[in-house]
Amino acid sequence: MQRAPRVSRSVPPPQPSVADMSAAGLRAFFNIARDWALSADEQIVLLGSPGRSTFFKWKAAPQTARLGRDTLERLSLILGIYKALQILLPQAEAADGWIKRENAAPPFGGRRALDRMLAGNVSDLVAVRQYLDAMRGGWA
Repeated sequence: MQRAPRVSRSVPPPQPSVADMSAAGLRAFFNIARDWALSADEQIVLLGSPGRSTFFKWKAAPQTARLGRDTLERLSLILGIYKALQILLPQAEAADGWIKRENAAPPFGGRRALDRMLAGNVSDLVAVRQYLDAMRGGWA
C-alpha cells in the first residue's frame, strides 16, 4: 500500500518583537555612531530627540528599550544609509567620512549630508537614503 505524499505546511517565522527590533536597532546605531564619530547631541537628534536620560539608558542597556514607531523608522533609515555607503565606498574610511564632507549634490546644496540628517525631520533622513539608493542604481 502506497502512502499519499505528505503535504508540508510551512509556518511563517515569527515576527520579531518591538523589544527585539529595538535592541538590535540600537546596538547597530551605536556602532554606526562610533564609526561616524558622532557626538551624543548628534546621536540624540538622529534618534528623534529623546530626553537625554532616556538616550543614555538606551546606550547603557539597549536590550531594555521599547522604541516607538518613529524611532524605529529613523533607525531603519540610518542603517540603510550606512549600508548604501558601504556598498558605494568599500573603503571604511571613505564610507564613514562621506557624511561629514561638503556635497554639492542637490539634496545637500554644498552642505554635509550630516547637516541634512540633523535637520531633525524623518523626511531629511529619507532624502539622504533616496539619494544614496539612486547613486547605487536602486529605486529612489
